Amino acid sequence: MSPISIRKATLEDLDVLLEFEQGVVSAEKPLDPFLAKGHLNYYNIPELITSNYTQFLVAIIENEVVASGYIRIDNSKIYQKNPLHGYVGFMFVKPTFRGQKISTLILDSLKKWAKEKELKELRLDVYNNNIEAIKVYERFGFSKILVNMRMDI
Repeated sequence: MSPISIRKATLEDLDVLLEFEQGVVSAEKPLDPFLAKGHLNYYNIPELITSNYTQFLVAIIENEVVASGYIRIDNSKIYQKNPLHGYVGFMFVKPTFRGQKISTLILDSLKKWAKEKELKELRLDVYNNNIEAIKVYERFGFSKILVNMRMDI
């Protein structure tokens, strides 16, 4: 197995990250009947890469970007004990590279950055029927705390 390195994303990674975004959308469309039809964009990737409040990372194997993830400093609700938290998003690993714990390497690096920023809490959103992603996040130490519910009317 080739060594995996983690580095900050740059604007030069934009094309591959746009492909990753569509990979995320494709994976989530069957999980969410509330998503719009057609082409979707979830993220403002250039802003995520350049923001001072975000750490956007990519994983590299043999000069190929194979995975991504970011953490963003967000305000918590006024009634929560931590005024700020790190919000983790855009976790994506190319299908041919899954099963190598690359997402764990990215999460470790994001957690380290969050600690350097003196954050005390990480959060993320994951579809309740995305069982594989939930397993990864639970192995990393995340736990479920809230169920978001919707209905058509």
